[in-house]
Amino acid sequence: MRTERKLTRLDRVFARLDREPERPAHIDVPRMTRHRIVLFASTLAFYGAIVWAIVITSWLVRLDWQVMFFRPYQQWAEIHAFVDYYVVLGQRGPTAVMVAAWLGWRSWRQHTLRPLLALGVSLLLLNVTVGAAKLGMGRLGPHYATTVGSNEMWLGGDIFPSGHTANAVVTWGILAYLASTPRARRWLSAVSAVTSLGVGLSTVYLGTHWLSDVLLGWAAGLLILLALPWFEPLIARSEAWIFALRDRLRERRAGTVTVPTAPVEAAVLLTPRTVAADSEAAACEAASAARSARTTVHPPAYLAPGPHTTRTERTPVTPVGSRRPPHSDRITRGTAQPARPLTGG
Repeated sequence: MRTERKLTRLDRVFARLDREPERPAHIDVPRMTRHRIVLFASTLAFYGAIVWAIVITSWLVRLDWQVMFFRPYQQWAEIHAFVDYYVVLGQRGPTAVMVAAWLGWRSWRQHTLRPLLALGVSLLLLNVTVGAAKLGMGRLGPHYATTVGSNEMWLGGDIFPSGHTANAVVTWGILAYLASTPRARRWLSAVSAVTSLGVGLSTVYLGTHWLSDVLLGWAAGLLILLALPWFEPLIARSEAWIFALRDRLRERRAGTVTVPTAPVEAAVLLTPRTVAADSEAAACEAASAARSARTTVHPPAYLAPGPHTTRTERTPVTPVGSRRPPHSDRITRGTAQPARPLTGG
């Protein structure tokens, strides 16, 4: 006998994922091709060049100061309100929630956890790499600059590279990375590129980042997207581990609420009873009845004291008395009857 338990929301999600194969056949997993390796190496070289240009206080630092003194937020003040809202598309919290909701629906429809796991891996790489670069180089932003014309490096800041820009590249670019068709991948790549470009320029407009911060943020986000195929085996193992853990939890939970019963194996073939079997059963029953009769002890019967009359001499008695009327001339059977006197007439 098995006791039914109430399914949780997580159980219903996994039940939905178990209905069909975990990954549709037409969705391919990106691989680290030679073309992608070339792009990765080129972006990494661009990343190093930007960092080196800032460290040596090259022409790029002078350009940063010129843009800062231009003060775009004052030159085009009429779009300031729009840019304040648009830059939210680069903030990690709101964008992660929006993209995770979309990828969660994709996981539900495609019966796989890969979209959500790919998003988690990309955000983890983003926090580790960009966060380490920010803290390692410690550059101050335009609003906190101390010396005109300096690179403002290693002064305790956390502005280089731009986190808004890198986050926009990763969170919106992951949609193109996980696209199921080449056409969708092209369209989503264009949309994510325009969105991340607008977010980076918005931070420059607001004066929260140098222009070189935005350039390095674009490179940092693109490096993460290009390196994701190297982490596909890890994503696949994580997905398999999650499903295996789910199965073990189900088995353990089922073992606590299940009453052990005898296993049902093969069906038992019933054969009709023969006459010999019936006679044998009857003989066994008769023998058992005889044994029980011999072993039964009956209590002794006690009779009332005094002389007993024969049955013929007893007067039948009913609860209301005798039914026979009294006869004074009645004699006992077996005795001689007196002669009746003759009357004349």
